[in-house]
Amino acid sequence: MYHPELQRRLIRSRIAIALVVAAILVAGLCLRLYELQVRDHAHFATLSQGNRVRLRPLPPQRGLIYDRHGVLLAENLPSFRLEIVPEDVPDLPQTLDRLSRLIDITPQDRERFERERRRSRPFDAVPLRHRLTDEEVARLAIDRIHFPGVDIRADLTRHYPFGASTAHVIGYMGAVDERDLRNVPEGTYAGLNEAGRSGVERYYESELRGVTGYEQVEVNAQGRTIRVLETHPPVTGQNLYLSLDIRLQRAAEEALAGQRGSIVAIAPESGEILALVSQPSYDANLFIGGISLADYRALSKDPGRPLFNRAVLGQYPPGSTVKPLLGVADLAAGLPLGSGGVYCAGYVKLPNQERRYRDWKRSGHGRTDLRRAIAESCDVYFYQLALELGIDRIHDVLVAFGFGHATGVDLPGERGGLVPSKAWKQRVRKQPWYIGETLVNVIGQGYNLATPLQLAQATATLARRGRVVHPRMVRAREDVASGQYVPMTPVPGSAVPFGTPAQWEAVVDAMHDVVQTPGGTAYGSGRSAPYAYAGKTGTAQVFGLGNEEEYVEANVAAHLRDHALFIGFAPLENPAVAVAVVAEHGGSGGRTAAPIGRQVLDAYLVREEEAIP
Repeated sequence: MYHPELQRRLIRSRIAIALVVAAILVAGLCLRLYELQVRDHAHFATLSQGNRVRLRPLPPQRGLIYDRHGVLLAENLPSFRLEIVPEDVPDLPQTLDRLSRLIDITPQDRERFERERRRSRPFDAVPLRHRLTDEEVARLAIDRIHFPGVDIRADLTRHYPFGASTAHVIGYMGAVDERDLRNVPEGTYAGLNEAGRSGVERYYESELRGVTGYEQVEVNAQGRTIRVLETHPPVTGQNLYLSLDIRLQRAAEEALAGQRGSIVAIAPESGEILALVSQPSYDANLFIGGISLADYRALSKDPGRPLFNRAVLGQYPPGSTVKPLLGVADLAAGLPLGSGGVYCAGYVKLPNQERRYRDWKRSGHGRTDLRRAIAESCDVYFYQLALELGIDRIHDVLVAFGFGHATGVDLPGERGGLVPSKAWKQRVRKQPWYIGETLVNVIGQGYNLATPLQLAQATATLARRGRVVHPRMVRAREDVASGQYVPMTPVPGSAVPFGTPAQWEAVVDAMHDVVQTPGGTAYGSGRSAPYAYAGKTGTAQVFGLGNEEEYVEANVAAHLRDHALFIGFAPLENPAVAVAVVAEHGGSGGRTAAPIGRQVLDAYLVREEEAIP
């Protein structure tokens, strides 16, 4: 039965319920709008802004490196790199696979990309490939619309015009890693993918690197830049002017060609390094943008160890090159040897011992004073001197010339060598010192070790007649922004605490006899020089001989032959250059190393001007 009134009440109740529900929904919607538009407005406005405005780092231009005459040794060349913003890429693995069909992407590129991506923020651009070719850029440009989040950026790539000639001085660049980020403020390497890994590039990384700038850019949904909103420009790194003379560097490299070893040349008055050669070497350009696995394996497995900087890391027995240093101590101590000399019969024997400590010249030198002992490298004279001085005084003499501790040169990783003493042997080997060891050490054998740079430093100290010189590689810095040229302040040198001017001159005269007087161990290479100079040869054994064994080079394997050494400076008065040569397994110092040293001195003093390519 139909009841109109009941039907109307039912409809009104339903309408009321619907209105209540609608009112609740509208209230909820209003509350949510309030939260979004009023209470949380600032938060969501920031998020919205972040979707379209990004902070993009502007990497600075790395400082350039020049030689002492302004010849460019490290430059920045324009190139292109491929970058990916991970959060803008819908399917990253698929994108990488598609890109690899257009350009060459090696497993090393992918590994480096993943390593960089893990330590970057999702919206940071991460480089995938450096140094794209023009053809690769063209192929990517055609299909660029199909790769959201992928971009091609103009870049500056480090380049070393002289390649292997300067590799051990300049060093090379490598990918930024955790070590680089650990001790610098956050953001220091923003936008930078490489840092100095060795040589000057590493030692002066903070000066060369510059300061990163940034810009605010508006981007679209694909991450492409629409417009630049604000820019804070980067600060270019400082330019460095080295003391290196690239002409002399290349001449020294040529003189050592085909021979493993090192040459270091120093300007005695300033301590500036004019040449620093380590052979074999490598092309530092191989490391830019990431060295290939095949190239790195070839370098690391090469028996010649081309990555090893022999000039500052190589440690060799100095051999007879220490004799002039000990000669000054001999005269300064007023020992009988310095005035009367000794008789050299070709060997000496210690009391109550049968072993003979032999001279290099089996027949001996006869009556020998200090001057002749240095000129002809008489071992017996210095054996007798060792008995007079004792090992601890010998230690003190060599330390005064710079042996046994790092020179402080502005190159990374320098080693300090070794000068033994009684205390050292007891501390390190828990053994007493024996007098026979003193005789071996006085001729630069035994435990003695020195780097070629230390030998050059000691030679420069001889050239300055006892004033110690401190080697340095960088002579000036240039602030690009201000154009200010700032010379580096030399480290003041101390004086060797013994020897009068007359005694220093006596030793220098003996070193002159070495190269320019008949009988001198380097007379064959020095007699025709158009200038007066001083020198000393050295021959360092690589393995020990029995008491009655005789060293015959032809019967010894090449890797066991003696090292050949030479130190010298020129001109004799007012020296302009001091040089040290180490030729690994080169045999006789007079036959191998002395001619090399003479070539270097000639290249510096009597060279003709040549064009630098």
